[in-house]
Amino acid sequence: MTPRAGLHGQTARLRIRKLMPADAGFILELATDPDWLRYIGDRGIRDLDSARNWIESGPMTSYRKHGFGLDRLGLGQDDIPIGICGLLQRENTVGPELGFALLPAHRGRGYAREAAAAVIEQLRKDRPELGRLYALATPDNLPSGNLLRKLGFVRDDDYRPDSANALLQRYRLDL
Repeated sequence: MTPRAGLHGQTARLRIRKLMPADAGFILELATDPDWLRYIGDRGIRDLDSARNWIESGPMTSYRKHGFGLDRLGLGQDDIPIGICGLLQRENTVGPELGFALLPAHRGRGYAREAAAAVIEQLRKDRPELGRLYALATPDNLPSGNLLRKLGFVRDDDYRPDSANALLQRYRLDL
């Protein structure tokens, strides 16, 4: 992938850019949302310092190591932070994964689909040789499963990161 192959710029309604330590307040709000905790998991984000640490050790490290990561979604001209969307590359998975999360007030309005479709389009353009993109969702996260199917993903198989973790559904999208 090019050094900065993630999508940065704009879609019809969103501004997309890398996460920065200055986004800690927004990440604290997002990562302490009950749905984040239920569907994504507790990442130990409890205050601004732990939110900054998560940004630096997660997305910013991924940008350097893989050329992509989770990006911040801002709404409209005012660039109001509403969520994250982008690619993850975990050590124990078969390929890059699409990830997304929105603050509750912005769900159900098509923002996640808009951002995810733009990420997929950019990936097809920049890295068609990857062949596949993956995504994970808990079996009870119906909105995420529905969105993934709308984006063209199909159920691949079940996945358990390790014996201590809950079973996840893995989806794949042929690029």
